[in-house]
Amino acid sequence: QVQLVESGGGLVQAGGSLRLSCTFSGRSFIGTAMAWFRQAPGREREFVAATNWGGGVTTYGDFVKGRFTISRDNVNNMVYLQLNSLEPEDSAVYYCAAGRVIRRDFRLYDYWGQGTQVTVFS
Repeated sequence: QVQLVESGGGLVQAGGSLRLSCTFSGRSFIGTAMAWFRQAPGREREFVAATNWGGGVTTYGDFVKGRFTISRDNVNNMVYLQLNSLEPEDSAVYYCAAGRVIRRDFRLYDYWGQGTQVTVFS
């Protein structure tokens, strides 16, 4: 059974940085596209970033504007999201997701973690 476990969230001042991690287990990581989404209270789950199996293709939500970077370690079955220049509007629960191909629609991903809270204060 596939399991995704996120970590690295926390409380940070505006302008600060965090690095989120996601551990993938339960089946082969080979060929799996990985993504990050976020969800704030009262809002729909929002696409943040995704990367293909090889890591050579990445795509980001329009709001990212160069502040976040997704990366992956296929040896250790990990995916990361580096968050820089954080703003209070970035406060949300951040979720790791796994699927067959990169998609911006959260409904097309097969597996999800429980999420990690990011709170940015001004």
